Amino acid sequence: MRCDGGLRYGGDYNPEQWPVEVWREDVALMRRARVNLVTVGVFAWSRLEPEPGRHTFDWLDQVLDLLHDNGIRVALATPTASPPPWFSLAHPDALPVTADGVRLHHGSRDTYCAAAPAYRAAARQIAAALADRYAHHPALALWHVHNEYGTTCHCAHTARAFRRWLAERHGDLDTLNAAWSTSFWSQHYTDWAQVDTPRATQYLANPGHLLDFRRFWSDTLLAAYAEQRDLLRAANPTVPVTTNHVLGDWVPVDPGRWAAEVDLVAIDHYPDAVDGGAEEQTALAADLARGWARHGVRRAGSPDRPAAWLLMESAPNQIHTGGRMHTKEPGRMARHSLSHVARGSRGVMFFQWRAPAGGAERFHSALVPHAGPDSRVFREAIHLGEMLERLSEVGDAPVDAPVAIAWDAASGWALGHPGMPSPWLDHHAEVAAAHRALWRAGFGCDIVLPGDPLDGHRLLVLPALYLASDATGDWVRQHVHGGGHVAVTWLSGVADDHARVRLGGHPGAFRDVLGVRVEEFHPLADGTTVPLSGGGTGRLWAETVRLAGAEVVASYAGGMLDGMPAVTRHRFGAGTAWYLSTRPDDATYGRLMTEAARAAGVTPVCPAAPSGVEAVRRRGAGASWLFLLNHTDRPQRVPAAGVDLLTGATIDTEVRLPAGGAAVLREAVG
Repeated sequence: MRCDGGLRYGGDYNPEQWPVEVWREDVALMRRARVNLVTVGVFAWSRLEPEPGRHTFDWLDQVLDLLHDNGIRVALATPTASPPPWFSLAHPDALPVTADGVRLHHGSRDTYCAAAPAYRAAARQIAAALADRYAHHPALALWHVHNEYGTTCHCAHTARAFRRWLAERHGDLDTLNAAWSTSFWSQHYTDWAQVDTPRATQYLANPGHLLDFRRFWSDTLLAAYAEQRDLLRAANPTVPVTTNHVLGDWVPVDPGRWAAEVDLVAIDHYPDAVDGGAEEQTALAADLARGWARHGVRRAGSPDRPAAWLLMESAPNQIHTGGRMHTKEPGRMARHSLSHVARGSRGVMFFQWRAPAGGAERFHSALVPHAGPDSRVFREAIHLGEMLERLSEVGDAPVDAPVAIAWDAASGWALGHPGMPSPWLDHHAEVAAAHRALWRAGFGCDIVLPGDPLDGHRLLVLPALYLASDATGDWVRQHVHGGGHVAVTWLSGVADDHARVRLGGHPGAFRDVLGVRVEEFHPLADGTTVPLSGGGTGRLWAETVRLAGAEVVASYAGGMLDGMPAVTRHRFGAGTAWYLSTRPDDATYGRLMTEAARAAGVTPVCPAAPSGVEAVRRRGAGASWLFLLNHTDRPQRVPAAGVDLLTGATIDTEVRLPAGGAAVLREAVG
């Protein structure tokens, strides 16, 4: 999704928080910064509908007209993430209820239950009113439905909807009882009325119950989104519609499943690591978004159409870490932004445009900070706008990414059950660890969902893919047997898609492919490690691994597992399968992933790039573009040739990157 032939650039704009004279200053500053898209109205419900059925659109009319007159497009939001006080007072049954049975009260954002009929009706009403008035406004570029869907509820409305969803999913109680293993602890259900949401209970909740509730809530929120989307599309089918996803296993939304229902995938990304981890998190978030978007395009039956995704929110000058706001160093905002663009984002959007004087997020990062435009932050915003204008030619060019990493929302939800063997099991963290190892080694990665086509991906990595259906097992088996390579980590393939453990030894779904049989788990205490032969250590987890055709790559060295396999390799059909029974330290992980990638015929994007220089390549018809981002505090030299789009300079043999600097080279294609 591009804007006026280039990348989108801007952020959340909240004119309802400011007097009219500030609006005029804002628009002038936006023009200086080359902003071409702003999101308007996300939290404006109480200003748009101050009492039931009475709409006050005059101020929004003025704002949209002013933006249009100055060449700035609008992503117009439906404000349904934050119902107004009158709604909560009139419909107390639509306020969310916690698992402990506590009904929350108005006073923040997200005070609603998405299963409550009154809320859904009110959301449709305000969306329809906005569509009726603005669907053909010349400033409108995109509909932005809601904001960061994720609120959960355990009220009576939710319980009734959950039972309907379960009946549709499982068909009858016998099937549900089998899926949830309800013979354990006398939980066998004989009437649908006995089934409730997973409320707070005496001890461990049923894992199948919890998992299905997460799936149900994702579908419920998706249905709430789709109701608004359909109203907006009906008003003007030419305007794309989306919603923004916040990242994290705690979110009860499966963005991969939602991808087919949005016109572009939009994410909000706020890294929480202060050191180089912020750059690693940024790369992973972008690869995730591109992976979700590609999944949606595939489902839509348009495999040749490029995946569409957009960085909808990020923080300009702050990293929120452990409750503290760390100020981004000069140039870091631009590098994070370029990392997203390098990986396919159709632009760079921030929360927020202007820092508010009051409210709960008064100290949140903004392009125009409290200090005003005479500030480092705004000067960097101007510079970023200039850079983005120079990158329009990259367009929809695909990203080079021959390595695929599998990500699965349900595996993350299932590993969060408190009855697991260790409290430190985290699917997303294991995806991040594998991605980090490959990122540091310079390999381009795609994120895929189980079952996605693997054309062009020579190495598939499965990090803690705990849930694996029979179809997922066949997907991996066919990939490897046909000549592909796979690297599987501990806790993959252990359970089926109902979270029932596969019997006969782990990793049940992949034993034949891997040529191993895991007999016993050995979860490690926090902070402890196990030594590995040839150097390096493992952490978090270890296993008793029995060989069933595989060869040993590395063994445990010391302790009760001394001399037993830790890392194995197995020839299966025409391909090769690796198994890691522990989480290696980062250096060892990087060496293993590099060995696996090279065995699969994969090379780094820019093999000569120094450590700390990120390289991403995109290829189009007759051209390729190499993004180089120097995340170090020292100048770096990278062998490369082409025209640097950011400076216009012609590079013959090497790029000289200043500390914290970047280059985007149009490479000659012979």
